[in-house]
Amino acid sequence: MVRPAVTRTEHTVAMVQVRSVLEGAMAHGLPTAPLLERAGIAPGLLESPLARVSQQQYAQLIRVLRRTMRDELWGLCSQAVPVGSFGHCAARLVQCTDLRQALREGLRTYHGLIPDFAARLVEQGAEAQVRITTRPRIGAAQTDLAAARRLDYAQKAFLLFAHGFASWLVARRVPLREVVYTAPSQGGEVSRVYQAPIRFNQPHIGFVFDARWLDLPVVQSPQSLREYLAQAPANLLVRYRDVGTTTERIRRLLRRQLDRDDLSLDAIAALWAMAPQTLRRHLRDEGQGFQQIKDELRRDAAIACLARPELTLPEIAQRLGFSEASTFHRAFKKWTGVAPGEYRQGQRRWQVSV
Repeated sequence: MVRPAVTRTEHTVAMVQVRSVLEGAMAHGLPTAPLLERAGIAPGLLESPLARVSQQQYAQLIRVLRRTMRDELWGLCSQAVPVGSFGHCAARLVQCTDLRQALREGLRTYHGLIPDFAARLVEQGAEAQVRITTRPRIGAAQTDLAAARRLDYAQKAFLLFAHGFASWLVARRVPLREVVYTAPSQGGEVSRVYQAPIRFNQPHIGFVFDARWLDLPVVQSPQSLREYLAQAPANLLVRYRDVGTTTERIRRLLRRQLDRDDLSLDAIAALWAMAPQTLRRHLRDEGQGFQQIKDELRRDAAIACLARPELTLPEIAQRLGFSEASTFHRAFKKWTGVAPGEYRQGQRRWQVSV
């Protein structure tokens, strides 16, 4: 009997993100294993750089760190951001008239909460930018690379949450022209998260968008904010994805038919009455490739399936379109650095221990 294909698959989070968000706790001498266990993450996965976790696990880890450290930026900065700061700031922002006023008010508030960096809204003609710059601190050691790494991640997290909350305020995703990072070139994952091209080796961190979006009215209310805060930070990670991009359209199509291995780029182009070279160009403009999308979707679906103990490894392989379990085994190890059985056992060991 042919089993149904996987129909619900969310993007997963790279283990490098998990390690980065733990940097503050480690700098304060906290053991990481209990924190990971409370988030439902097998601690052994931390040693597998290619491993992935679900968005729910990553969001739960942030909640655990926030409660444990009493810090809304998880010990990454030189002083804690008091718990409740985001909620108090958000309560003022839902009273703003438009996105311009909300961004200016929100960034001004955090200017007084975070001594290590400053974020501001810059308008230049038809272009707007949220720009984050590091503040020089008198007496700070210039050679503390670990502190610099923590601060870099804090700024990137702040930027991501700023875009997510701005989109929520106006009830639509604010499309970005580009994102700028100070770091050297990284992988394509950052581009996928923001659905925008990334420029590296820049003097500051930020994102650029059309200034006309600043005129959008704030449509949220104190009531909708209460519902929003009850689900944070998970909703900041997943909400308002641009479902109209070519990448997301292909991902949705493949998700419905993951048990088929014969869906090629040419077949999808024909289905959409589009020349294959045009489809390839659209993907290239989004920094994606067809095989990359297919591999990432299968990887994310495999991780979701491995969390379901009623599914055997051969059944998961079949659902993902692999003709043999051994082929699935090799692919999963290539994607994550660990075999599927080992990945599942690590999760089970954590479940038994708690």
